[in-house]
Amino acid sequence: MIRTLMIAMASAMVLTLSATAFAQGTASEARTMLDKAVVAVKADKAKTLDTINKGEGGFLDRDLYVFCFNIGDGKAVANGSTNPAARKTIGVDVRTLKDATGKVFGQDLYDAAKEGQIAEVSYMFPKPGADMTPVAKISLVTRVGDLGCGVGYYK
Repeated sequence: MIRTLMIAMASAMVLTLSATAFAQGTASEARTMLDKAVVAVKADKAKTLDTINKGEGGFLDRDLYVFCFNIGDGKAVANGSTNPAARKTIGVDVRTLKDATGKVFGQDLYDAAKEGQIAEVSYMFPKPGADMTPVAKISLVTRVGDLGCGVGYYK
């Protein structure tokens, strides 16, 4: 009886943890995170970029994370992802980024960054913690002063 109860409890725990591990962010949650980032960048740009890069302050949640790039030179200055493919974009001109299909999605991200507007950019990109196989992703992008910032969610 106790053994059966222990097995049932362990199974329930595994199912709960696996559901959390595979949970992914939604478009609505991505929009909320982007709105929060815009407010924070306007209040204190340097502190916010540092917080994003540390994956703190609510700028990293499951597979949702904030990224920002300079409008002038296009270089990525912040990326809160735990995904190595995303993290290595810091310092890179986003306009040169291509996905697995050869689509130059970075130029689309750059062009979409317009003050007071939120645009969607679709491309293929590996999910954080996944097997690095690119999957469909949509990033919501806007401009905040001299930065383009976005949050993407996976389809």
